[in-house]
Amino acid sequence: MEYLESLGIRARKAAESLSRLDPASKNLGLRAAAESLKKNSKSIIAANDIDIERAKAKGISDALIDRLRLTEERIAGMAEGIIQVSELKDPVGEILETMVRPNGLHIDKVAVPMGVVGIIYESRPNVTADAFALCFKSGNATILRGGSDAIESNKAIVNYIREALETEKLPNDVILIITDTSRETAKAFMKMNSYVDLLFPRGGAGLIQSVVEEATIPVIETGVGNCHIYVDADADIDMAVNIIDNAKTQRYGVCNAAESLVIHRDIAKKVIPAIYERLSSKDVTMRGADDVREIVSGIEKADEEDYAREYLGPYISVKIVDNLDHAIEHINHYSTHHSESIITNVTENAERFLNEVDSACVYWNASTRFTDGYEFGFGSEIGISTQKLHARGPMGLRALTSYKYQIKGNGQCRGV
Repeated sequence: MEYLESLGIRARKAAESLSRLDPASKNLGLRAAAESLKKNSKSIIAANDIDIERAKAKGISDALIDRLRLTEERIAGMAEGIIQVSELKDPVGEILETMVRPNGLHIDKVAVPMGVVGIIYESRPNVTADAFALCFKSGNATILRGGSDAIESNKAIVNYIREALETEKLPNDVILIITDTSRETAKAFMKMNSYVDLLFPRGGAGLIQSVVEEATIPVIETGVGNCHIYVDADADIDMAVNIIDNAKTQRYGVCNAAESLVIHRDIAKKVIPAIYERLSSKDVTMRGADDVREIVSGIEKADEEDYAREYLGPYISVKIVDNLDHAIEHINHYSTHHSESIITNVTENAERFLNEVDSACVYWNASTRFTDGYEFGFGSEIGISTQKLHARGPMGLRALTSYKYQIKGNGQCRGV
């Protein structure tokens, strides 16, 4: 497609210009972008209102509409995230490792930008601002392909960021948006490996799987979160209930919300009624097998798919296990390798859980909702990687760089 190729050419040129900017210039651009979003928040919300009305007309769930909605507070949070990124250390040019060989060659391993980063995402317009901030600071141009549900919001955000960069005489093609939201254009974008160096899908399992299967660009899998909380036999019940309440009900439509509970049999009769009382008061439906339903009759019958499901809504599965081994086995089998937590007062059990559960983020006595670039001190995140190459968990500035070796000599020639 000529349209996509023109965006690729523009992004590649912008990335070359951006690679020459010093940290002060990049921070100036970030601060200007943050101020522009705050100054134009009413216009951004007006664009978002159009998206919200379209989403309601399509019958989209309240949880997903919440992911789409922008408010003055959320726009201020987006701007604050950009400011926080501006205050972080610039990773570009950092010497990661130094070696001096016996022949006198001096070798530096130096962090460099990826180049052009592509992002395909669904109904979360805050991703637009987060992606810009992290890519810009790490020296990368970015091409964004958001979903049709958030297209007006995304266009407005990109427009005001580009205006701010132009005002500061900085290259504004460092952020480009694909306004054609057709599936055909998305598929063509996934194959732009001549222009795009790294691709991030952010959204549901269907989107991520489609990108992984069809892209010719290297892909980082992000986001799908069947997150577990395991309540051990020696857990503090009040702590467990509070953590589960927070992890499940604070926001339903986020990837770090708890979707599955695993309960040690020895504590099940005490903790499951307490969890049920708290969650049912907030209209959360619990689903479990017969042994769970024998404890609380109001719990619905679970099927096999419930243990693997990312609900993104007011539902949660419950599994009773006999011991820690069984808990770890269950979680590793059904998890999407995002975030898991153990509630226990036994250090040995916690350490086994932390070491043996194969997920990007593993917690002890804390909510899974902390798996977030902002909470980790990254300012924001480009995504939460659930794979192992080349980054894992919330991905900040460092994850958006590669490296090269700079070798300095004084006339060395290889003999053999």
